[in-house]
Amino acid sequence: MSSAPGHLNRKDDLLRRLRRIEGQVRGLERMIDEETYCIDVLTQIAATTKALQAVAVQLLEEHLRRCLAGAASRHDQEPSNAPSPETLLNEAVRALERLLRT
Repeated sequence: MSSAPGHLNRKDDLLRRLRRIEGQVRGLERMIDEETYCIDVLTQIAATTKALQAVAVQLLEEHLRRCLAGAASRHDQEPSNAPSPETLLNEAVRALERLLRT
């Protein structure tokens, strides 16, 4: 298993999703500039927020599947200077806590 970041497996998908979100944010700018009804702007903000959360969940899933699982199997096979599975798990939990606070 490679030590590359997990998101490299789905880089094109992540970039496509982020470009779509970027377009949503530009749409929000236009809506504000055109003084669109506030509730419509808020609805679009909620959709953009959900899209960002979906990207975050995908990244977290990749981290757990690739980085954490890989570290656990490597840790069992050979000692190294790489972060322990426990360290990576704690890191993932802190990232999840940050996501849930938003």
